[in-house]
Order: sequence, then C-alpha cells, then structure tokens
Amino acid sequence: MNTHHEHTGPTDEQQITLRGPAELADALPYMMGFHPNDSIVLVALHGSRGRFGGRLRLGIPRSPREWSPVAEQLAECLIEGSERRGSRPDGIVVFLCQDPADGETSRSVMERLRPLAQRLRTACGTLEVPVYEALCISDGRYWSYCCPDVRCCPPEGSALALPGTSVMAAAAAYVGVQVRGSLREMEGRLAPWTTPAASDQEKALDTAGSALLPRILDGTGREQVAAETLALARRLMKRIAETPRDGGRAESDVADDRLIAHDEAAAVILGLQDRDTRDRAAEWMEGADAEPALRLWRALARRCVGPYSEHAAAPLTLAGWVAWSTGDEPGARVALGLALRVDPEYVFARLLHQACNEGLDPEALRSCLRTDRGTRASARTRRGARPHRSRPRQVRPATRKPTTGKKEHPSAGTRPGGTAAGNRSRARRRSGQRGTRSGR
Repeated sequence: MNTHHEHTGPTDEQQITLRGPAELADALPYMMGFHPNDSIVLVALHGSRGRFGGRLRLGIPRSPREWSPVAEQLAECLIEGSERRGSRPDGIVVFLCQDPADGETSRSVMERLRPLAQRLRTACGTLEVPVYEALCISDGRYWSYCCPDVRCCPPEGSALALPGTSVMAAAAAYVGVQVRGSLREMEGRLAPWTTPAASDQEKALDTAGSALLPRILDGTGREQVAAETLALARRLMKRIAETPRDGGRAESDVADDRLIAHDEAAAVILGLQDRDTRDRAAEWMEGADAEPALRLWRALARRCVGPYSEHAAAPLTLAGWVAWSTGDEPGARVALGLALRVDPEYVFARLLHQACNEGLDPEALRSCLRTDRGTRASARTRRGARPHRSRPRQVRPATRKPTTGKKEHPSAGTRPGGTAAGNRSRARRRSGQRGTRSGR
C-alpha cells in the first residue's frame, strides 16, 4: 500500500499519515469540504512522502463515449495547473464517486466505472505522472482498482469508516475543518425553485424585463437602472442582516426567501445582468457586508426560474466570489461550477473558478475592487456628488447557447445538459419577450 501525507495546517508539525485505500477513501470529504457524489476527483501528490496538492472535480459524464476525452482533459488540467503553481505532481490519486441507480448494486457501479478508471490512469501515465491509487466509492463502500491483494481489498468491497471515527476525522476536528454535507445538498441551496411560487416569480421577471429593457437601452436610463439595482440590493442586504437566523441551513434559506418579494428579486436579477452593475456589487465581499451579500446572492440564484435559468450566472458568480473571499473554497467552487453550468462562457465565473482552483490569493482582486470603489468616491466628491456617467454598453436579449454535443469546460466541475423546454425559452427570449443581459 502507498502512504500519503496530508498537511492539515501551516506547520510541518501538523501532519497526519494516511495508509492504504481505507484511509484515503475516508479522507476525501475532508479534502473537498463535502461528499463529492457523482464525481471524478483527481488529487495531485508531491514529493517522496506523497504530500497532497491540487485537486480537481468533475461530474461523471453520462455517456461512456465522453470518458476518454474527459480523462485526457482532466489529467492535463491537473498537471499543468500544478506546474503553474510551481511543482509538477509526482503522482495522482483518482476517486470515482457514484451511488447506485434503481436496480443497481454498488459493486455493479464499480464494474461499470472500471473503464473510466483505466482511461484516467492511461491519460495520467501518458503525461508521465503515475496514478498511485484509483478508488471507487459507492453507497458507503469502496474498492481499489489498483490493489490486487484481496486481504485488504476484497472483491465485495469494504465499508467506509463510521463518520467521525477515523484519524482524518480527528485531525479535521482539531484544525476546524468541516464537511458541509454532500455536493447534491450544497447545489440544492442554489438551485432554482420548483415550488408553486416559481410561477409567480417568473411572471415578476417577465414584468420587470418589459419595464427595464427600454430604460437599459437608453444610455441615461441604464445608469439610473444601475443605481436603482444597487440601492435595492443594499436594502435587501440590510433586511437580511437584521433578521436573526434560526435553525439549520435549509430553514435559514427559507427564511431569507420570505424576506424578498418577487418584484424585488426580479429587479435585482435583471439589473445584475449589466456587467458594470455586477462588478460594483462584487465590492460587497468582506467585513459586515459579506454574510448578508452571500445570503442575498444565494436567494437570487434560487429565483432564476424557468426560462430565466441562465440569468443565475450573475448571482451564482457573486456568491462564489464572496465565498472564496471569505475563505470558503468548497462553497466557492460549487457556486462557480453551477454558474458555468448555466452559462459555460460566463467570463467572470471562469476566471474566478480557475483562480480558486489554482490556489491563488483573493486579496489581489479584493484590493482592485477597493481601489475602484475609492476612485468612484473621489470622483463623486470632485463632481459635487453627481452620478458617474459611464460609456453605454451594448445590451442584448438573453439567449441560452445550445449544449447538445458540447463538452463542458473541465474546471467547471459540471456536466453539459439541455432540454426542449430550454430551447423554447430561448426562442421567446430572442424575440424580446424576456429579460436582458449584457457583457459578462
């Protein structure tokens, strides 16, 4: 068995040693910050002692025909990303995580995914980085695709350790690392409503789009809409901040939803489609602003219902940015991955997702935003507090790009998807009946 060392703190004294597939499988949710169901996860190893480095997650493609190109892209992304951070990996650990479908057993999941594991091993080996271990985790059990020893890796698989009983769980508790549930649960907090209230929210978005489009197309009106959007978002943040949070995450989300009227949500969602407005909203990323802003962006993402699903790219990206800025990297990756799922070409989300995955420090961007805010404040003072008149940008109706046959960007951690209903909504929005979006 291979032995891998995971740094759990800033000093060399804070180390734990993971021995064998069982402890590697148990360590995965602590490395990711959540249980990565339905996922491929690649983790880079560095040095003779196998120190964990960069990690990459992607949803398992539904079609086996996609497995080979996806494996090649993932191997290339992880290795090149590690090199950009200063060190080429000496090895890689592969995890395939998927629970059984109806009528399927966990062992059949393992056998079905075996060709995918082999493609990943081949892709990494082609780039001269060996895969030291490849594990399948399904329904509370794990299998090794690399270990031939049936004494430690029997054909029927082995049960995962009980939660909280492993050496990794003890080390994580010591340094304050938390597992935020499953990936599915984290994505659910940002998913569009499916309740009867979604119909009322869609009507509010229709009404707001009809009212705002003529104003946004006018240069002067666009500036006024931006000011109104930011002022309304500020009021909603204040309302959220002044409301105590009771219960768990689900109860808190429901409480936040109740604080925001349909027309208020629609106005801010559509206003954030303007790039300048979105960038100014991104300044609420630290201090007392951070938590209410994050709760607001999550709530607005849930309001992007029906044909307005692509509009969620803006609030999802803002949610990912605030999460990353405040040190919640797992939450940031999930939000940014969802933003790229609804709009793979959303540039702000792509840049943030890449920077987060590469372990860059968000302080550089925070500093730029602080400078921009100070520059505007100084300009308003010199002009006698007159509003800033920016150069008008092109504004176009929102359109969803076809996803059939298109592979997603590997760093998004998502799978492509599309529906007939989505195609119908695209046609309606091209005709100008729906909301508007501008530069990304």
